[in-house]
Formats: sequence, C-alpha cells, structure tokens
Amino acid sequence: MWDTIANIFPYAIVYTIPLLITALGALFSERSGIVNIGLEGLMIVGAFAGALTINKLQAAYPGEQWTLWVGLVAAFVIGVLFSLLHAFASINLSANQVISGTAINMVAGSLTIFLARNITGSGNIRILQGFRKFDIPVLSDIPIIGRLFFSQTYWTTWFILGVLILSTFLLFKTRFGLRLRSCGEHPHAAEAAGVSVRKMRYMGVMISGGFAGLGGAIIISTYSGEFNGSVAGLGFLALAALIFGQWKPLGVLAATFFFGFASTIANVSQVIPSFQVIPAVILKVFPYVVTLIALVLFSKSSQAPKAAGEPFDSGKR
Repeated sequence: MWDTIANIFPYAIVYTIPLLITALGALFSERSGIVNIGLEGLMIVGAFAGALTINKLQAAYPGEQWTLWVGLVAAFVIGVLFSLLHAFASINLSANQVISGTAINMVAGSLTIFLARNITGSGNIRILQGFRKFDIPVLSDIPIIGRLFFSQTYWTTWFILGVLILSTFLLFKTRFGLRLRSCGEHPHAAEAAGVSVRKMRYMGVMISGGFAGLGGAIIISTYSGEFNGSVAGLGFLALAALIFGQWKPLGVLAATFFFGFASTIANVSQVIPSFQVIPAVILKVFPYVVTLIALVLFSKSSQAPKAAGEPFDSGKR
C-alpha cells in the first residue's frame, strides 16, 4: 500500500500544479466581481502559445532549458491578451459573464486548432523536451516526507507554490488586495471610497487570463509534451476547485490537490497493478464524478463574493 501511495504522490503533485495556478487566477477574477467561465479556453490558448514558442526555440537552440521558461512567459502574455475579450464584454458592455466565458471557450478551441493545422499541418504541436524531473538534495532523503514531496519534482512546482504564497500576501495583506476584494463584495461602496471598480476588475480578469495561460503551458512542458487542442476539462475542474476551496488561497490549494489526486488515479491507473482490476472507463470518469459530488455537498455552504457575476454601473455618464 505504501509503495502505491509513494508512486502516485509525485504524479498527483504534477497534475495539481496546472489546476492550482488556473484556480488562483480565477480567484483574482471572482474576488474582483467577474465570473470567469472561460478558464478552459484560456488554458488552451496558453498551451498553444507555450507549445509553439517552445517548439520554435528548441528547433533553434536544442537542449536549452531556458526555452521552456520563455514558453511559459509567452503563454502568460497571450493569456492576458486573450482575457481582455472577456473583460471588455463583461465590464464595458455589461454582457452576461457566463455567456462571455462560454464564447471564450468555443473561440479558443477552434482558433488554436485552425492555427496549429496551418502551422504544422496536423493540428498538433510537439515540443522536443520538457522540464526534467529531479530530487531535491537532502530533503528527498527525509523518511516518508522526502519521497512524497521532494522526489521526482519539477521546478514549475516550486515556482507555482511561490506564486501561491505571493498571491495570498497580495490579496490579504496589501492595499491592492483590499481594493480588489471590495470590488467583488460592495463595488458601489468601493467606488464611493475612490476605487476604480472597472480598473480593478480589468486587473482581476487579466491576472486570471495570465495564470490560466500559464497553467496550460505547464501541462505541455511537464507531463503532456504536445498541444492537441484540449486540456481535458481541467479549466472546469479549476473552477470547481475554486468553489470547493471557498474562494480562499489555502482552500484552493487543498481542493486542487484533491482533484489532482483524482486525476492521477485516472491517468496512471494502467501502470499500477492494484488499479488494473478496476475497469478503465470507471477510472477515467472518476475525477469528474468526484467533482460533481463535491460541488453538490459543498454548494449550499459556499460563500462567493457577493457581487460576483453582477454587472457594475457607476451611474456616471
């Protein structure tokens, strides 16, 4: 049993990281008052931008690890730019935010596949090499904990955990975080206090777009290695993790690890003997069934930002 858990755990962390950074981005957006259903599409756009950038750079500079980091930066930037469509529709046009996010998902999937087919001829973009796994010296030798948390890890894991700590500090210990949260709770009171609600909401959506794009690129540069026009519903899992985590960074961390562990069971089950007796179809739908059950159980006690999803009209003409 211990060997099974020890084998699964590093994979669970790898699957958790893209979910975590995407859900963190959604946290900024919804805390500002904008519901972002378009996380799936933004992850796809980020995966496409990251894969294309890394593919071209690795062709020119084979074996260089910095090309992967440049790909992550490109994915972040493209995610920010693409999220402006949702921000403009939701903030300036006061459009229905669910419909706007759904449109982002539809446009992203079709547009990236179209571009990939024109660039590669197949619709897929493969990178030559992703981030390398490594064991952290000394820490990986700690009994039990070392094998679970500090072995077979990626640099992106520790980078995203650093972003989590920074995001927690930014949201709850800075003036920016206070203003952002006030726009999601009482936007009219925030405006009366001199806060630009539109500006803060734009920033929240842009951060969510950048983080979701980064999540998509991390998938490509760690365990996937190839863009194929899909992120297997991880954007929706990230949104569920946000709700499950009660719109709090540490809650989101716990929820994304829970869903990441469920996804791991589905994806690595065929190489673990103890899981091979379970029909493959059951394991494949397992993370999505778990998500539905979790949402049903916790939806009544969820405490979303009060103004999330509501258009804001300052009354100024």
